[in-house]
Amino acid sequence: MAKVASGRTEEQFQDLLRRLELALDASQIGVWQHNVDDNELLWDMQMHRLYGTGLRDRRVPSDVWMNALHPEDVEKAFSDFQVALDMRGFYNSQFRIILPSGEVRYIRSRAHFYEGLDGSPSFIGAEWDVTADVLLNRELISQKAIAEARAVALEQSRARIEYAADHDYLTGLPNRRYFDRRLAELRKDPTIETLAVLHIDLDGFKEINDTWGHAAGDAALQSVAARVSAAITANDIVARVSGDEFVAVLINVGSSERLKAIVSDIFSRLRREVRFGNEMLRVGASIGVALSQAGKAGNLLAESDVALFQAKKLGRNRAEFFTPALQDELHAERRLADELRLAPVLRQIEPFYQIQVNARSRRIVGLEALARWRHPEKGLLNPAAFLKVADEYGLTPEIDAAVLKRALADRASWVSRGLVPPRIAVNISGRRLADPDLIEGLQALKIPRHAIAFELVETIFLDDPDDRVLASIDGIKRMGIDIEIDDFGSGHASLIGLVKLKPKRLKIDRQLVTAVTVSDEQRRLVGSIVDIARALNVEVIAEGVETEEHARILAEVGCDELQGYAIGYPSPEGEIATLLKSADARGRSRSAAVEDEGTTGSAAR
Repeated sequence: MAKVASGRTEEQFQDLLRRLELALDASQIGVWQHNVDDNELLWDMQMHRLYGTGLRDRRVPSDVWMNALHPEDVEKAFSDFQVALDMRGFYNSQFRIILPSGEVRYIRSRAHFYEGLDGSPSFIGAEWDVTADVLLNRELISQKAIAEARAVALEQSRARIEYAADHDYLTGLPNRRYFDRRLAELRKDPTIETLAVLHIDLDGFKEINDTWGHAAGDAALQSVAARVSAAITANDIVARVSGDEFVAVLINVGSSERLKAIVSDIFSRLRREVRFGNEMLRVGASIGVALSQAGKAGNLLAESDVALFQAKKLGRNRAEFFTPALQDELHAERRLADELRLAPVLRQIEPFYQIQVNARSRRIVGLEALARWRHPEKGLLNPAAFLKVADEYGLTPEIDAAVLKRALADRASWVSRGLVPPRIAVNISGRRLADPDLIEGLQALKIPRHAIAFELVETIFLDDPDDRVLASIDGIKRMGIDIEIDDFGSGHASLIGLVKLKPKRLKIDRQLVTAVTVSDEQRRLVGSIVDIARALNVEVIAEGVETEEHARILAEVGCDELQGYAIGYPSPEGEIATLLKSADARGRSRSAAVEDEGTTGSAAR
């Protein structure tokens, strides 16, 4: 058997070649040789399959390879080959080819340089299809980029969520959550000596919303946020803590004089009108201020709230500074309010009655029920001791209702004893008149017709009574309950409001009555009110009748009824019962005398 130079037999060598071809075929790796000088390629069958030539020739023109290259990769493929040739070294390249079907494939090509026996340069190498790997890597890169983009988006979203959780969407200011956290941090900061809190509550904001709409309200809030922010330093904080409430924290503000100057500056900024379209909006503010050393600032917000409450109580559109005395006063007031809240339930609210008499006959024609509080520790309290607190804490409707129930019970008691009580006037607050359940509640009391009159305060109801109030008043009238206007002349009610309300009576305020004994002008003024009332078919009661001269003059100018200390002091139910019994007896005595006189005269004739 013939042997080759290596010592292997020809048969063994051919067997080795077959195995190599099988291995290459299984791996789908094509083998090529490039003779550089004659620019000739030698391809095996796998190379033809890779390039889809459909040929079987071992010798292949170099144009077959060049024409198969993707146009965008031609330059790089040639450059890689030229570098390997110049260096007479290792060739390594990756490029795209376009198959005759138009399909694009990615090819990895590697080769080694060698010289033939005659010294001619050649490369022998291998190529294989890496399309799947390229596409997989591309997908991995794409997915990685998507994941990274999502991570960035999530981080941005988290940042936006955190920002939204700590800031007000409308003004961009920090909200209550952020403010509370930041204030707690500032209290622990050793570099901070003093902290001041300004609690700002807007005055008239509801009117802006009601008159021009919520867009105007939003414009006002944004303007307030900008103006307060402009009045403080970059180290300070301003937050919107509720609908129309703002809080500012001033860090190391220094002296109380500087603090007052900042508060004054904020006031001057907020007084400027806010432009909204063609309208100019007017915004006011009440401010409560508290100042403390940073380490002792735990109650600053509560203290500024106390000062704000005082500013509102004193008429709004002002600033008040917290003091311990102010806190004590407020605590005492709140304790009183808590006790007063229970007083109607515990039947501690009771009426005292002041009589009203006919101005000419002096016969009792009415009673005004005045609230008294029989306090378990302080004894009997007059309205001056608790009605202001009741109004501030929204307790007036409960007190009015308690007085009405007790007055009806007293009236029923008088009737059961054979007495004929006159009408009883009871106060009714604006808040109670606006209660949609008022009429139903009154009907449940089964009030006798014309037994009760409700007194309305002129300054609240006559300016511009709204539809709900007018509807309640109409319902009250249909029940046979008279409507009276109290303190007429103390406010600035319009005659149009008086016509709308159509009361049964009006009471001239005591401030107008007091001077009628010494002032012709006051007498003429009272006379003019009487003339207006008569033109509207409204009866007139003069209150504050202190002397007999008052009574005489007021009767002369035409007042129908009189009420005051010259007529009678407010008295409890028992004393009024005695007075009514006495008046009833006098009335029967006069009637008997008239009958006797009539009988005697008839006999004489």
